[in-house]
Amino acid sequence: MASGKDTAAEYLKQKYQASTYSFSTNLGRALKIFYLDYNRDNLIKISECLRTTFGEDLFAKAMAKDAENDESDLVVVSNVRRAADIAYLKLLPNFVFIKITADPKIRYERLIKRTDKTDDYNKTYEQFLQDHERSTELSILEVCKLATESIDNNGTLEDLYTQLDNLVKKYAKH
Repeated sequence: MASGKDTAAEYLKQKYQASTYSFSTNLGRALKIFYLDYNRDNLIKISECLRTTFGEDLFAKAMAKDAENDESDLVVVSNVRRAADIAYLKLLPNFVFIKITADPKIRYERLIKRTDKTDDYNKTYEQFLQDHERSTELSILEVCKLATESIDNNGTLEDLYTQLDNLVKKYAKH
């Protein structure tokens, strides 16, 4: 949570005209359809319900198909939380899996400053740490082991952007 995944995706979209997709976007749409609050608890519940009913790889299949059909030179998929999320993506040519990390205190400060989820901005640090025990967060530890590249996002936005620029250069088509 609040490591900088969406900030990185937005930067790549703005600077490199990347197409961006997020696992949480489709979940958010489902919440909106049913007039449910866009909060972490509801996102987890709807995700677990759909995955239990239609298969653990439901979102992975859809995301891989979206990425495969996209004509952009750079496609960014954010909010990967499970190994199943990348099972189909990693079959695509030129797939690179990047983990973005930051210290918990820094992530907490970022979390309470933003307002995208209704239950985050008034969360205590203890509640933030408790959120790390939820299924969607525990699985991140395992999926991060699969990363091709790593970004340390404890610094400034400029530091993050420099690391992203370096990765784009490293993997750019020649």
